[in-house]
Amino acid sequence: MQTGTLYGIGVGPGDSEFLTVKAVRTLEHVDVIIVPKTEKKTDSVAYQIAKPFIKKSTEVIPIVFPMVPDMTVQERAWEENRKIISGLLAEGKDIAFLTLGDPMLYSTYMYIFRALKKTEYPIETIPGIPAFLAIASRIGRTVGDQEDVITILPGTADAEKLERVIAVSDSLVIMKVYKTWPIIKKLMEKYNLIDDAIMISRAGLPDEIIYRDLRALPEDTKLNYLSTILAKRSH
Repeated sequence: MQTGTLYGIGVGPGDSEFLTVKAVRTLEHVDVIIVPKTEKKTDSVAYQIAKPFIKKSTEVIPIVFPMVPDMTVQERAWEENRKIISGLLAEGKDIAFLTLGDPMLYSTYMYIFRALKKTEYPIETIPGIPAFLAIASRIGRTVGDQEDVITILPGTADAEKLERVIAVSDSLVIMKVYKTWPIIKKLMEKYNLIDDAIMISRAGLPDEIIYRDLRALPEDTKLNYLSTILAKRSH
């Protein structure tokens, strides 16, 4: 029996029209859509972005990837999810695994990709537009010019790593700043990166917020998980 194919599809940051033609065509022919979620009660932003291109007859299966510090809990969930997806592929079903932005950049898809890439199941990864590039286009700001070295940093990193990287960066992209904004603000001020910086929360979605004066933004501001900063050092 022929097995199904797993498609990792990047749906971009928020605007459904940012999906590639290949992503749309793939969504139209797969048998199952896998929708990763951080917990059962939350809605999936990735699903809402892709929804206009998903047929009503296509099976949609939400699976939970818990965002908790306990690695035992995480690994148990990854293994259970791998079994669900493997079982569907073994039945010959083509599967689309949706992920925000690009599948190969800080994505939940990578856990499944690593687990299945050495199996007999075919895998095809379809790139998507990362949030920071969509933001750059949205506000008319270059990310890199000529010989600029661009640093992409997860805001979820520990304070020591954040400072080590921010201290030497000329052009900086900080993703997922929702938890460490107080630390990031202090470091950006310390290393002259805050005056030429901008942050967008939930880029491309109806409730998008643009923060243009980060120096004036209080450290106790409650930011959304989907918040990204673009910054350049002031000289």
